[in-house]
Amino acid sequence: MRLAPHLSPRLPRTLSARLVAVAVLLVAVTAVLIGTATTLAMRSQLGQQLDEELQSSIGRGFDGPGRGQLPIQPPDQDGDDREFLGQRYGSVLAQVTEDGSGGGAVIAGGRGSDLRQDLDAEQLAALADVVGRKGAETVELPGLGTYRALAQERSDGVYDVLALPMSEVDETIEDLVRLELLATLLGVLAAAGVGLVVVRRQLAPLREVADTAHRVAELPLASGEIEMTERVPDRLTDERTEIGQVGAALNAMLDHVEASLDQRHRSEQQVRQFVADASHELRTPLATIAGYTELARSRPETTGTALDKVETESARMTGLVEDLLLLARLDSGRPLEREPVDLSRLLLEAVNDARVVDADHQWRLSLPDAPLTVTGDAARLHQVVTNLLTNARKYTPPGSTVTVTGTAAGFTVHDDGPGFPADLAPRAFERFTRGDAARTRAGGAGLGLSLVEAIVAAHGGTVDLVSAPSDTTITVTLPPT
Repeated sequence: MRLAPHLSPRLPRTLSARLVAVAVLLVAVTAVLIGTATTLAMRSQLGQQLDEELQSSIGRGFDGPGRGQLPIQPPDQDGDDREFLGQRYGSVLAQVTEDGSGGGAVIAGGRGSDLRQDLDAEQLAALADVVGRKGAETVELPGLGTYRALAQERSDGVYDVLALPMSEVDETIEDLVRLELLATLLGVLAAAGVGLVVVRRQLAPLREVADTAHRVAELPLASGEIEMTERVPDRLTDERTEIGQVGAALNAMLDHVEASLDQRHRSEQQVRQFVADASHELRTPLATIAGYTELARSRPETTGTALDKVETESARMTGLVEDLLLLARLDSGRPLEREPVDLSRLLLEAVNDARVVDADHQWRLSLPDAPLTVTGDAARLHQVVTNLLTNARKYTPPGSTVTVTGTAAGFTVHDDGPGFPADLAPRAFERFTRGDAARTRAGGAGLGLSLVEAIVAAHGGTVDLVSAPSDTTITVTLPPT
């Protein structure tokens, strides 16, 4: 059932208020149930005692056989003011028949003529309703109130009826109810006060966790390098408790957010560096083309040389742009072809091409007897092998040995050249990363190893580099077919 909209603001909104409200409600309901049970038990007990008194007092105060003859006389002046003829004041004695005729009186609480108050016909008729019934009955006597009455048959067909007032029982129950209400009220107030203190104390760690989250939310996370040092204290990260689970989860989330922000910052820096490097790489051939074009215009006899240089630089720019486009496609997740590739043949062709291009190096190939087959894009995998062999040819001196070894998991390229500098090896696969002048014989754009890693990653594989002087190995691992 939905609450009306105007009632919603009145509902407790905080967890503390809800818990206290629930505790108070439970105390109130428990007190009401206990009070109700106590009241019913007390009323039953008092009613039973009243019935027992009726049973023990029914034969007192009545004369011998007769109809409506009640020997109620003024008591002795020295008698007990609370009883007369064995009956306590306020008792009703009557002798009636089944048709309601007879007589009776109320033992009043005075002396002399005030002792007896005769019953009228209406009251006698009410008492006649209990005639013939075995146990005590509750009757309402007009003008007198509620009584508990018991009838006892005489030998002449007349019934002796004794009725005791229930006013004392009702007064006792009323006093008990008032006491229970007071106790319930005090209990509810005490539960509210104690519950508020206890709940606030128990939820204090949760507020501390929330404060940590608020402090993190106030950090400038939009851009730049982020230092997120805020964490939930270790004492609030015990996962054996509910608050500890929240604290541990928040710390895990903050660690993930911090790592993601660091990665985003590195990506932003890489993009800026990539744009700057790409612009620099393109500016050089463009400047060369512009210079030779101006030279050919001013000195027509150099037109042939200028056109050759323009063609060379155009090819360089074309290769650079194609590499950049391929990296962009791979970064965007564009799928490659997926078909069986004979890796053994691919490695053999790439090594043979390298022998033709550079006879100054020693090129070796080691393949297992069984053919090697992988699933992927044959052209891109050939580009991976070619880039690795080209990188080894460029950055090792003449006479170096380059060994390509095919394995069931992929292949390795090993050379005995000077190796990667220690500061360059961790960044070898980053874009536009170049070797230093001592290691290079021919310059490049620094995209060769980046393309290798991007293509292998697109195939679901990995590339690892281990480099030391005279011992450099690049391992390409490809998923099995």
